[in-house]
Amino acid sequence: MPVPSEDLVDPGRSASAEPGVALAIDPFSGLPTFEGGAMPPPETARRKLAIRGLAVGALWFTLAYLTWRIAFTLNPSAWWVSIPLIVLEIHNGIGLALFTFGLWDVDAVPPARVVDGTDLRVAMLITTYDEPTEVLLPTIAAAVAIEPAHETWVLDDGGRPEVAALARRLGARYLTRSDRTDAKAGNLNNALAHVDADVIGVVDADHVVRPDFLRHTLGYFDDPRLALVQTPQEFYNVTSFEHEPLRTGRYYTEESVFYRVILPAKNRWNAAFWCGTGAVLRVAALRDVGGVATGTITEDIHTTVRLHARGWRTVAHNEVLAHGLAPADADAYLLQRHRWAAGAMQLMRLENPLVVRGLTMAQRLAYASTLFAWFDAWKILGYLVLPIVVLATGGVPIVAPLAIYGPLFVGTLALQFVALRRLARGYYPPLLSTLFEFLRMPAVLSATVMLFDPTLRTRFEVTPKGRRVGNRPRPPMVLTGLFAAAVLTLGWGVATLGGFTPMTYGEPGAMIGAAVFLAINTAFVAAGIVRITAPRYAGERRASVRMPTRLRGTLGDEPVEIVDLSLGGARLRSLSGWVPAAGSKLEVEVLGERLVFRCEPVPGHDPEGGVFAVRFADVPVEEEAELARAIYQGA
Repeated sequence: MPVPSEDLVDPGRSASAEPGVALAIDPFSGLPTFEGGAMPPPETARRKLAIRGLAVGALWFTLAYLTWRIAFTLNPSAWWVSIPLIVLEIHNGIGLALFTFGLWDVDAVPPARVVDGTDLRVAMLITTYDEPTEVLLPTIAAAVAIEPAHETWVLDDGGRPEVAALARRLGARYLTRSDRTDAKAGNLNNALAHVDADVIGVVDADHVVRPDFLRHTLGYFDDPRLALVQTPQEFYNVTSFEHEPLRTGRYYTEESVFYRVILPAKNRWNAAFWCGTGAVLRVAALRDVGGVATGTITEDIHTTVRLHARGWRTVAHNEVLAHGLAPADADAYLLQRHRWAAGAMQLMRLENPLVVRGLTMAQRLAYASTLFAWFDAWKILGYLVLPIVVLATGGVPIVAPLAIYGPLFVGTLALQFVALRRLARGYYPPLLSTLFEFLRMPAVLSATVMLFDPTLRTRFEVTPKGRRVGNRPRPPMVLTGLFAAAVLTLGWGVATLGGFTPMTYGEPGAMIGAAVFLAINTAFVAAGIVRITAPRYAGERRASVRMPTRLRGTLGDEPVEIVDLSLGGARLRSLSGWVPAAGSKLEVEVLGERLVFRCEPVPGHDPEGGVFAVRFADVPVEEEAELARAIYQGA
């Protein structure tokens, strides 16, 4: 089983905290709230010493093991399996070394002062292309409402009149352009020519900022050489493809370890980079590097490389200050991962941070850790294909007694595994993390080929968001093909060991080990196929995400409890057994505001346990904005 990569580890923060972010209900307001997003406390010196000691010990053991392997165990008569296996093991060692360097200190920069007022001219920029208005409304409403004083701009590359009208009614300014070149980067560069600001906050169309987004980030700009503050990305649709509930009641999400551990750890080396949304940037710094970088589809990290090369500082603020939409199904998830990996390959070809002038050696290594992780997809593929080749050909990759090699191989992997888990500060549920490595492998494999073939091109594609009804996604051919090959090979291997084929294995023990290894990885492939095709990820059928609440209100004259709430409707529990008629009005008080909605029963929905669904009709935009702020910001 392969050693997990750096960015697929259990969400959470410290050994004392439960992993993940929980979507809960505030007991005082009755509104949804996210737990686990606060700035973590600094690690104790004792904890740091224990983690570093384990990591360094694992590195020394790995180095000794690899030295022994290269010097004494390579099998030249079966080079086609011997050489690939040692390459995979070296890959594991390099990954552990980069991970140790990158996560040496996860809280090197203290949080900035809280800002209630500022002399800086501040603008919030919301980039959009084709996201529906039900996705945009809470984003705009939240951005307009935060403090301190600022302008909010909606940058619409779709040129849609309904978005312009929505922005105006919510108190935001609207900007579009006729030439949509350079996608999001071009959209932002166009805005820089029209927006009069010293500092800009940049959020994607689906990211709803928390009330303290500016108050907790603007303080870093007291440093005149500070160009960028990046905050973690977290998500409110916890039923997405990349979420999984944990036994603690919290949620695993694939990206949390990067945003809550890996990115903040880059502060030690002044190597934190822009991640597209949830960031605040100094306009003068952007102008100093010629604006937002173009030429790649990951303009965020590309721009940061230029900022670092010019001597600007960046910081990752490790507090969740915005929530967005994670990919709802496998197709959207794989599209997003392919785009990220392809952008990384473009960056390595056009402006490689490993060689570009102006970066420190520490910054180069920090970037290398991020870029190297994309090639873990080839490691996963290798660990699947290699035992297939071994069982099919009978080639033995190692000339050493199984009683010696077996424990050393398994022991090295186990020690690397434990060290990675500790370096990730407890953010590692082994099965889930490894499963997602297999899931993203097909998308990343095709993207990394771009590094070696510059004739291949990819274009910026927005990750689909909002209501989408479609067929159940099909698993990529890479996964289905590997699964079929693995099952057939396992059958062949078992038959050969039993003497039922013309082939004879010279080292039956080695073949049994290869079969066990292949069976474990095949189980992950099967689990990935099952997840991709699961009906619960077949598409987003709701216009907006429903959030749990425990609000009380009245429907007509009857008391009801609001079980969950979205911009389009609600599920209500009747406290008297009464079921509403069409046109009934729901009245509820939210954070001191009295909101009234005309309700229509959802056709075909039968009340169950006194709970029934209603749809809101003809809600004014201003009242919808109040509802959005209550749902996404209130608690």
